[in-house]
Amino acid sequence: MSAAAELVPDEEFVRVCRLDELPEVGAAAADINGTLVALVRTKDGSVHAVDDTCSHANVSLSEGELDGCTLECWLHGSRFDIRTGEPSGPPAIVPINVYPVKIDGDDVYVATTPQSLER
Repeated sequence: MSAAAELVPDEEFVRVCRLDELPEVGAAAADINGTLVALVRTKDGSVHAVDDTCSHANVSLSEGELDGCTLECWLHGSRFDIRTGEPSGPPAIVPINVYPVKIDGDDVYVATTPQSLER
């Protein structure tokens, strides 16, 4: 569990899927109470949740490519750090939201509100 997840009350987490429903490495889209989120599993097995909509082109980030902890938008190549939501350069200049994630047994839980980061 991340440090950010430890600060979020349990009632704000929603069960999204089983861990084995995610790609071993890559992203999958999920709808959490009307918010589209990309669930991303990295090579080291950690799971992250970010907005599934690119802040530059309004397309699904879960359809993009994962490189380490960077998710690249398939349309124009905007890249976002899945740990912070920060873009690594143009064309995107606006960060995306990051949501705390908890793994409980085989279940993946995601907070319904994004974590607060000083940007």
